[in-house]
Amino acid sequence: QVQLVESGGGLVQSGGSLRLSCGASGFTLDDYAMGWFRQAPGKERERVAAISGRDGARDGTIYYEDSVLGRFTISRDNAKNTLYLQMRNLKPEDTAVYYCARGRYFLRLWSGSADYWGQGTQVTVSS
Repeated sequence: QVQLVESGGGLVQSGGSLRLSCGASGFTLDDYAMGWFRQAPGKERERVAAISGRDGARDGTIYYEDSVLGRFTISRDNAKNTLYLQMRNLKPEDTAVYYCARGRYFLRLWSGSADYWGQGTQVTVSS
């Protein structure tokens, strides 16, 4: 049974940092593309970052949405079967529910087509 469980969200001041974790079970993390998405109140879900696995793309390819480039870092620990999102220099506009997602193919995941989603973790950045 595939499960994705996010943790690490919380309330932080503008300029602060948080690290989100996504524990994966029921599959081997690096066999798939993995990504982080977010949804703010009243807005559509948007992509944040994604990393390819042994899914056909060059292993370890990473994409970031322009709004987080240079501030966020996606990584994975295959031994722990866990995906991470290190977030630095957080801004109020980063406030959202953050979701971890699995995709069969990297570019499809980057376009928003995931086969499994986590339940989300709330990140709130105060000004």
